[in-house]
Amino acid sequence: MMLKVWNWYQNCLSVHPVKTQVISSAILWGVGDLTAQCITHSAAKKRLQLSDSDTKFMINWNRLAVTSMFGFGFVGPVGHFWYEGLDKFIRLKLQLMPKSVRSVATKVAMDGIIFGPFHLFVFFTYMGLCAGKNLPQVKEDLKRNYVPALILEGGVWPVVQVFNFWYVPVKYQLLYVNLFCLLDSAFLSWLEQQKDAPWKKWFASFHSMNEKGGQC
Repeated sequence: MMLKVWNWYQNCLSVHPVKTQVISSAILWGVGDLTAQCITHSAAKKRLQLSDSDTKFMINWNRLAVTSMFGFGFVGPVGHFWYEGLDKFIRLKLQLMPKSVRSVATKVAMDGIIFGPFHLFVFFTYMGLCAGKNLPQVKEDLKRNYVPALILEGGVWPVVQVFNFWYVPVKYQLLYVNLFCLLDSAFLSWLEQQKDAPWKKWFASFHSMNEKGGQC
């Protein structure tokens, strides 16, 4: 069964690469948000010491659709062209040997410096605007969420990407990333719902202190 699914996916990827990446990204980000909703509900129930009869988990279909559309409209198409373009740039422009230490290190660095921060900026801006917030409110959300997400993800994605760039063929790299995006979308959706959690305030205050220190 799994082999048939894999063969079907490979065929779709060969015939319609962008469409396949777009649809798979939408599904995985939707599942990730659903997971985040379950985690948030369970954590709130434990924190408030509520029984199953007191609260029933209700799927927020609007939020699920919004998150899925982020996978559909951004992660799928942008991710596809990013990984294809990054590989061509490293091979043709920088002329680095594929799978070499310098090639992998350069890809990981460029992914972490360019795509990672851009991806987070687009995600939080998109989620804020879809929630009906104005630009000043979106800016406040970015101040609250962006730095914590960048720091926490910065400790995980480089490790994920080293394996990706070293062992995974280019045409499957977005699939590999999308599987981790299932966890990533759950994390980002959960993070976006944390509002003014104490640990996020600590990140914000620490970042603010560094900025003031840099101005002295």
